[in-house]
Amino acid sequence: MKLLLASESPRRKELLARLGIPFEARVFPARELADGEAPAAELPVRNARIKAEAASRHFPDAVVLGADTVILLDGRIIGKPRDPDDARRTLSALSGRAHQVVTGVALVRRDPPVLRLWSEISTVHFKVLTPEVIDEYLEVVNVLDKAGSYAVQDHGDMLVSSLDGEVENVIGLPLRRLAAELTALLS
Repeated sequence: MKLLLASESPRRKELLARLGIPFEARVFPARELADGEAPAAELPVRNARIKAEAASRHFPDAVVLGADTVILLDGRIIGKPRDPDDARRTLSALSGRAHQVVTGVALVRRDPPVLRLWSEISTVHFKVLTPEVIDEYLEVVNVLDKAGSYAVQDHGDMLVSSLDGEVENVIGLPLRRLAAELTALLS
C-alpha cells in the first residue's frame, strides 16, 4: 500500500520519516478554509481533510496523509507574522502565558474507502520574555514562515518553560497516534 504525504513541509517530512514507513510527498491545489470560516479548534482538521482529499483524487488507492497546525491564544488563531515587528508583538503576547497548538490530521483513501480524522492538542507554556530575549530569538531563527512566530525545534529553550503533550505535535505531526493509525491501515 502506498502512503502519500499531502505536504511539502520539511518538518512534516522529517517527522514522518521517523516512522520508517516509505512515503512520497506531493501537494495538489486545494482551497483551505481561512480563520473565521470554521471554529478555530476545528479548522486544522477540516483543512487537513481538504489537503488529503485533493491529493487522493490523483492517487485513489493510496493512503493520503493531510495535516494542518494552528496556534490558539485565548481561543483565537495566531498566524504567521507579516514582518519582524509583527513577530515581536506576537512573542510579547505569548510571553509568560500558555497557548495551545492544535494539529489536525486526515488519513484518506478512495478505494477502498478510508476516512480517519482527529486532532491533537499540546499546551505550550512560555517563559516571561524580555525585549532583549525576543530580539535575540529573532536574530537566530527565521520566524516569518512560522505560525506564532516561533519554532519549538529551533532554539525553543529560549522561549518555552514547559510543554504538555507531544513535542512532535507542536512541530506539526502527532506521531504516536499517527503511527498506530498507519500500522493498522498499512498492514
